Amino acid sequence: MSLRAATFSAVLVTALALAACSQDGGQTSEAAAGGAAAQAPAPEVGVVIAKREVVGMMADLPGRVEASRVAQVRARAAGILQKRLFTEGSDVKAGELLMKIDPAPYQAAEQSARAQLARAEAALAQAKAVVDRYRPLVAVNAVSQLEFDNADAAFKAAQADVAASRSALRTAQINLGYADVTAPISGRIGRALVTEGALVGQGDATPLAVIQQINPVYVNFTQSSTEMLELRRRMREGQLLRVEGEDAAQVQLVLEDGTIYGEPGKLLFSDVSVDPASGQVMLRAEVPNNDGTLLPGMYVRVRLEQAKLADAIAVPQEAVTRTQNGDFLTIVDAKGNRQQREVKIMSASGNRWLVTQGLEEGEMVMVDGLSRLQMLPPNVQVKPVVVDGAGGQPVAPAPVQSQAAGGSDAASE
Repeated sequence: MSLRAATFSAVLVTALALAACSQDGGQTSEAAAGGAAAQAPAPEVGVVIAKREVVGMMADLPGRVEASRVAQVRARAAGILQKRLFTEGSDVKAGELLMKIDPAPYQAAEQSARAQLARAEAALAQAKAVVDRYRPLVAVNAVSQLEFDNADAAFKAAQADVAASRSALRTAQINLGYADVTAPISGRIGRALVTEGALVGQGDATPLAVIQQINPVYVNFTQSSTEMLELRRRMREGQLLRVEGEDAAQVQLVLEDGTIYGEPGKLLFSDVSVDPASGQVMLRAEVPNNDGTLLPGMYVRVRLEQAKLADAIAVPQEAVTRTQNGDFLTIVDAKGNRQQREVKIMSASGNRWLVTQGLEEGEMVMVDGLSRLQMLPPNVQVKPVVVDGAGGQPVAPAPVQSQAAGGSDAASE
């Protein structure tokens, strides 16, 4: 054999040996991976146990915030505005001095009325003295009856002049008081509508500012008359229970950013007529506003419990997948198998959906862990852990049939 042939034979033998080693190593790696997969623990998912209960029927309605009291501050005296004594946007109290109008003309009128009253009182005193002097004289015919009657009439006329002068003085004092503009109600005052130096009250009562009482506030909201009639019909038929007690008049507000307002409100009334243009019925609630969060004109959503549904099954909203083809839940059985099931949703109650068909009491509904299972095959078994439906906190592991024995047999095989 030549040297070239011998070299080629050695290289071929070496290559075959390396290939055999590589094949053995791959089989060993696959076997190890299969064993590791067989021994991997089942992924945990959060579930809630479906149960029948009495659930409140919540209506989520659009509403607007309105001040409970609104007062326009107007100039009731004509003159030049001298001072503005309030801070725009601040809280004021009823009777607090807000602005001063030039009082000079009204002071002069008040002094003139006071002098007129003094003159009338002096004339009254003189007339009374004449009557007192004539009364004993007319009894002895020292003074004629005509003279006494004239003196008595002058006395009564002087009394009327005093009453008129007192009324004129009171009017002058009232007009002088209008020069001091005070707050008619307590509340939050807006911007000043006029500035110092402006002539106000000339002809019409000039608007000066607006005060709004925003603690508490009113929330006006509407509901379709069709929904209200349907609700009352189902109550009459016994499908729904009437809300009684203190909760019957409570409302909850959802702000524009989606947060829940902390203070519950109280339903005041429902209008007695339906708006013919929109077919809506107006309702009003009173809501505390201690921190001034709610402002007039703000848009809110009003949640109102109008009835209760007996023997209902409610699941968290995150457990339901809503599509154009229907609503679906993921059910986990006692062996850890998953099943997607179509259900029928009636309405919402807070952050839960009310399920009327497709779900039975005691079944486990998956609410957490779906993202962890997206990369796994659909037949992979899971380990359900019961969580609190409100906060998603683990409560206890659900009973699952053990697969350890089967896994050991498969590994041994």
